[in-house]
Amino acid sequence: MINQIDGLHHITSLASDAQENNGFFTQVLGLRRVKKTVNFDRPEVYHLYYGDEVGTPGSVMTYFPIPDIAKGHAGTGEVGTTVFSIPEGSLAYWQDRLEGLGIENLTQAVRFGETRLGFRGPDGDGFALVEQREDERAPWSGSDIENDFAIRGFHSAALRLKDPDATAELLEFMGYERQESEENHHRFRVAGGNGADIIDISAMPGTEAAEQGAGSVHHIAFSVRDRAAQQNVRGALVDTGYSVTPVIDRDYFWAIYFRSPGGVLFEVSTAEPGFDRDEDKAHLGEALKLPTQHAHLRDTLERDLPPIAD
Repeated sequence: MINQIDGLHHITSLASDAQENNGFFTQVLGLRRVKKTVNFDRPEVYHLYYGDEVGTPGSVMTYFPIPDIAKGHAGTGEVGTTVFSIPEGSLAYWQDRLEGLGIENLTQAVRFGETRLGFRGPDGDGFALVEQREDERAPWSGSDIENDFAIRGFHSAALRLKDPDATAELLEFMGYERQESEENHHRFRVAGGNGADIIDISAMPGTEAAEQGAGSVHHIAFSVRDRAAQQNVRGALVDTGYSVTPVIDRDYFWAIYFRSPGGVLFEVSTAEPGFDRDEDKAHLGEALKLPTQHAHLRDTLERDLPPIAD
């Protein structure tokens, strides 16, 4: 069994408009844009990262905003809901804030004894906020949201699967403990994790497969401390029969990828070297940063990428 994973690292999704996406996460949710770069494989597309002050693993939501992308269709084989942690007693504040900012179709529901406020992002992305009593993670304090209400990072991610059994077995192999079940929902948690340490599986056997597009999660990344831990994880997965990519340098972390049995693309990423490797912490996310192989395209990219007003 793997014991190096301590929770989520980041979640990466698809969007249709960079400016709208940036405004939603920085102005509505009050997260910090910690990096403005481009997709390694499609440098004409931004890769935007949002999180806490320094982009701590477990706080980072990332996006590929692709102009003219088709809208995604929800279904199985995907991350259906990304859930953020907020302080105890702050749900009413968020209800008022989101309503006041024009976010429609807010819903409240109780799952596993937790009241959650569900809402949609600009492309129909599924999100929720859940109060957590003992989440000591520091929020980004540079927004207009007081620290007593601000998002701490991820609480969990919910996978929608036709058949949960094989993915449940994988999560347990990855160090997650099966905690409880409620109707068709099953909860798994890493003991002593990083705060973003819960994965929920919703079993939906009669639901069609999802079609990725704007508003869809592209992949979900799990966090390990360093490259040595990552190599141990990779070896264990390969020995178990999973087809895992070689280690890929993503500038701000090293990553490996593999497809989970339920169809969701899993990534395992390192906490090193971090988002301040090429920018001072006080100015994270301000300048366009390019991977080395795309540095020669700077003039073209700065001309053609849509401007993002902060």
